[in-house]
Amino acid sequence: MGETVELTVGERTVRLSNPGKVYFPGRGFTKLDLARYYLAVGDGVLRALRNRPTTLERYPDGVEGESFFQKRAPKNLPDWIPTGRISFPSGRYADEICPTEVAAVVWAANLGCLTFHPWPVRREDTEHPDELRIDLDPQPGTDYRDAVRAADQLREVLDGLGLRGWPKTSGGRGLHVFVPIEPRWTFTQVRRSAIAVARELERRAPERITTAWWKEERGSKIFVDYNQTARDRTIASAYSVRPRPDAPVSAPLRWEEVPDARPQDFDLATMPVRFRELGDVHADMDEHAFRLERALELADRDEREHGLGDLPYPPEHPKMKGEPKRVQPSRAKAEG
Repeated sequence: MGETVELTVGERTVRLSNPGKVYFPGRGFTKLDLARYYLAVGDGVLRALRNRPTTLERYPDGVEGESFFQKRAPKNLPDWIPTGRISFPSGRYADEICPTEVAAVVWAANLGCLTFHPWPVRREDTEHPDELRIDLDPQPGTDYRDAVRAADQLREVLDGLGLRGWPKTSGGRGLHVFVPIEPRWTFTQVRRSAIAVARELERRAPERITTAWWKEERGSKIFVDYNQTARDRTIASAYSVRPRPDAPVSAPLRWEEVPDARPQDFDLATMPVRFRELGDVHADMDEHAFRLERALELADRDEREHGLGDLPYPPEHPKMKGEPKRVQPSRAKAEG
């Protein structure tokens, strides 16, 4: 194979350097395979990324090489790929790429981007999320089946709050559920809504679900990672390839598929076949935009009736008003 190939992507021609470079040695998948994968699922991945400031998780030498997260748009960014300015908790800012066509995804794949991490905002308004994202994260001693049980209860909780979620595999053992919302609430309010949803789940199944931020307190449960809704926290997009030896992908699912799905069945080779047969099963997400008043009312009730206020933020965030101490419980006990 030559040193470069040119791929026609819509009205663009995207040049791929070193197309034969092996990215997944265990499966033999190359850079060209990665680019062709994103072409095959183009409409789906673009739906997930369109106009969203997006961090690139890059593996220039494949999954066995060094990697890094690129938040700022690369200096060689083509003029046809727009950017959006996002601000970090520190007050600094960055201009991130905002894909508006499939060619931008393939262009990023040429840089060794395996996984796309879009913000839950659009570049027209980067201060008001338009997605509430729920991350069901299996802890040691649990697996995908446990996440499925939690997701089933999550669906009931969301329905009770007038919300609807779209589930997908994480590309690992967990599940993500995205709820499209009106872009009228701040990051803080959206995070507060996620905490309220997580606490309601925990109340319904305290033996199986936890909101404990500190790992030493979680046990063998499903952790509802509410901090994935904090500013500058992102979740892998639908259809993103994950940096694991078998090249799994984050697979959008219909709710009826969730119980019987096997995350390992969705990978760089199999997803194009599924996409060709079914299309993007989350294609209708953008037709909906839900409201968070009832979730915020639940948060108010938790605080008023149960004394349940805020929970710890990620360590890189500045201290927030009303946030409890960020001290590991065992350490606080030892110091006390």
